[in-house]
Amino acid sequence: MTEYLVREGRWALWLVCGCYLVVVYITSRGLIAAPRYRMLQARIHDCRARTAVCAAGPAGESAALGAVTERLDRLERNGQVAWRLLPRRWVVAIPLSKLASAWRVLHESESQLLRLEGPEEIALRVHALRLRLASEPDPALRPLAAELTPRPGDPAAERALLIAVTEQLSRQEDEAFEREYELQRIALWLALTGLGAVLLIGLVLDHRLSLLLGGLGGFLSPLIGVMRAQRPASWGVLVLAPVGGALAAPGGLLLVRMLADPELNLLGQVFLDNSWGAPARPIALAIALLFGFSGTLFSRLALAATGQLMPVAGRAAPRAGIPAQPPAPSAPPGPGQRMR
Repeated sequence: MTEYLVREGRWALWLVCGCYLVVVYITSRGLIAAPRYRMLQARIHDCRARTAVCAAGPAGESAALGAVTERLDRLERNGQVAWRLLPRRWVVAIPLSKLASAWRVLHESESQLLRLEGPEEIALRVHALRLRLASEPDPALRPLAAELTPRPGDPAAERALLIAVTEQLSRQEDEAFEREYELQRIALWLALTGLGAVLLIGLVLDHRLSLLLGGLGGFLSPLIGVMRAQRPASWGVLVLAPVGGALAAPGGLLLVRMLADPELNLLGQVFLDNSWGAPARPIALAIALLFGFSGTLFSRLALAATGQLMPVAGRAAPRAGIPAQPPAPSAPPGPGQRMR
C-alpha cells in the first residue's frame, strides 16, 4: 500500500488538495461569517420594527425614515451582503469585506433611528445601555456608564449622550471585527498559497506521502487542543494548520538529514538512513507526522541547525573583494637599542 501511494500518490495529493480547497472556500465564505450574518439579519428586522413605530408616532419624519428604509432595503438585496440562489434563501457566499461594510451601514441606520424615537423609548434605551456597560468585564467601558446619568429635565442632552455613546461602541465593535476579519483573510491567503506550494513540492519531489502525513499531523494538532480545551481555536489557525504541517514535513526531513550528516553527526546513523533520502520508510513517515503535528519541534530543530552553521560561517575564509587586514606594525626601537 505504501509503495502504491509512493508511485501513484500524485492523484491522491491532488484529490486531497482539491477537497481542502473546497473546505477553505466554504470556511471563508460561510462558516466564519455565518454567525455575524444571522445577527445582522436579526438587527435589520429590529430596525424595521423601530422604523414602523417611528412612522406611526408623532415624532415620525418621512424623509429621514425613508432614508433609513432605503438603506435597510439595500442591505437585503441579493449580492449586496450575501450571494443567494434565491432572493430570500439559500445563501452560497458571504464575503467578509461586504459583511463588515454592512455592519457599518446598519450602525448608522440605528443611530439615525435614535434621533427619531420618542422620549420614553430614549429613556428606556439609556437605562438598558447603562446596565449593560456596568456589567461589562472590560474596565475601559465602565466609564461610559457613568456618562449616561439620568437627566430628567434635559431630554435633548440625554438623547445626545445616548447617540454619542452608541456611536462610540459601534465604532469600537466595527474596528475590532474588521481587525479580526483581516487576520482571517491573511490566514486564508496563506492557506491558498501553501496549497500551491504543496502541489508544487509533490509534483517536483518524491515526498507526496510525507506531505500527506504532515497535513494529517497539522490537522491533529488543533483537534487535540480543542478537545482538551487548552486554548481557543480561531478559524485562521484551523484552516492554516494542515497546510503548515504539510509544508513542515519535508522541510523537517531535510533538517534531520543535515543534522545527521557525518560532518555534523548530531542525530546518528538511524536518522541519516530514515530522513530525506528515504521518505517512504516508517521512521521517516513518523518523523513527517511529528513535524506536521508540532511546529515547536520544527522551530527547535531549525534553531539547532542555525547554531551549527554559525561557527562554520565564522571559520570561513574572507569573502572575495574584501582585503585581508595588514599585520600590525612593529614597535619602534627604544632609546638604548641600536638600529640594525
